[in-house]
Amino acid sequence: MTTITAPRTAPALARRTRLWFGADAVVTATNALAYLVLAGPLADLLGGEAGAYRELGLFMVGYAVVVGLYARSRMPSGAGWAIVAGNAVGVLASLEIAVTGAFGLENAGRVWAVAQALVVADLALLQARSLRAR
Repeated sequence: MTTITAPRTAPALARRTRLWFGADAVVTATNALAYLVLAGPLADLLGGEAGAYRELGLFMVGYAVVVGLYARSRMPSGAGWAIVAGNAVGVLASLEIAVTGAFGLENAGRVWAVAQALVVADLALLQARSLRAR
């Protein structure tokens, strides 16, 4: 039996790329908002200092804006690969923080850091696949 697969069209690939980078922007912005608005309760729950959550939230707002702009633009794939690399650095940083307990994280904070790393790693892999298929 012969299987016929539809060729990947440029518009479909562009939609997939926008989808994964857009999802990254939304997830990052949501997390950033939580870190900014709920810094005190998060510090109580996860460990660490509220100020660190606020600083991370501010950084994440900027990152979300950059990723969101990329998702809505026709920028070259090199910029997309830079975002994938940034996500990979974020995954490694989250895992290091989880393992070392840096910033005074409690066990719940360490679990949160690993969960965050898994989500970001998944998004980075999906982004990389969509860029590679272009």
